[in-house]
Amino acid sequence: MVCLQEGVICISPINFGRRYIRLNGIWKLRIDVRSIVVTAILLGATLAIALFGLMVGTLQLSVNDVLSALSGEATKMIRTVVVEWRLPRVLAAIIFGAGLAVSGAILQSLTRNPLGSPDIIGFASGSYTGALIVILVFSSTSFIGIAAGALIGGITTAILIYILAFRKGTQGFRLIIVGIAVSTILSSLNSVLLMRSKSEVAFTAAAWGVGSLNGISWAQAVPGMITVVVLLICATVMSRPLRGMELGEDAAKSHGIRIERSQLVLILISVMLTAAPTAVMGPVSFVALAAPQIALRLNKSSQSLAPIAAMGAFLLLGADIVAQRVISGMILPVGVVTLSLGGIYLVWVLFRQARSAL
Repeated sequence: MVCLQEGVICISPINFGRRYIRLNGIWKLRIDVRSIVVTAILLGATLAIALFGLMVGTLQLSVNDVLSALSGEATKMIRTVVVEWRLPRVLAAIIFGAGLAVSGAILQSLTRNPLGSPDIIGFASGSYTGALIVILVFSSTSFIGIAAGALIGGITTAILIYILAFRKGTQGFRLIIVGIAVSTILSSLNSVLLMRSKSEVAFTAAAWGVGSLNGISWAQAVPGMITVVVLLICATVMSRPLRGMELGEDAAKSHGIRIERSQLVLILISVMLTAAPTAVMGPVSFVALAAPQIALRLNKSSQSLAPIAAMGAFLLLGADIVAQRVISGMILPVGVVTLSLGGIYLVWVLFRQARSAL
């Protein structure tokens, strides 16, 4: 152990050689050095592609143009393009990607399964169903109405899955199976709602259901981003019981963790982290499923949510930029890109699990 300043900061090799920084001031913290490095690299890469995202588009801009617009020194046209049109999209992709990734990490930790994500379990389908009911049944296209519908639908679905999966506790495998069944039912319900509605309204709802950041404004993005940031803070506060439950129920109970209450709170945080971005941009697959696993392989540990959030931000922003540039003169919804990549990743996960079972 090497103390930089006695009683304040210590760096020690513990936990099988991993190095930690200990802060023993007002708040006692133990920070994994590898997590800091991985998070810093991912954030640096995210900032780099964010700058690129502010530069590309119908009007091509230079780095100096972007920096001038952000500092308020550019012309009115360039400032409008960068600050009013492109910046909300970039920031929304970063924050929503982080929220989706942490949502997936929570569920994968609770179920102890890499397939335990809102995409698979059905929370995203519940949010989509709630939004569809608002759009198609109540004939409302207001942002507040759609957001409320997505949030209520996601929470209702989560509670239903939790109740159906509860039997002397909530086991991860049972939660996944029940979630897949509920997700299938909701997908059928969504199809019925679309088929029985007017073609114009159904087209609008179906387009929203693909998941897109196209045309997003500050008025749409800010409420969702604030909600996700608050929920990320809540997830950080609940990280200790989350990691304790990864060790098993007996170990968690021995550390004074109330398992059922912690599970319910964490599931609610997860579903709200899914519902808030879904309310703004529609259901976006792949990020919640893949980001935690990719971050885990880079970090070699699941004890920190920071690398997972950074990976989610990088993946969603990168996918959105690919969606804008994949076909010249055509901007695709980001959900098309993430769904394609997510399908490939899901096949790879299933293949690996099948091989390990042999």
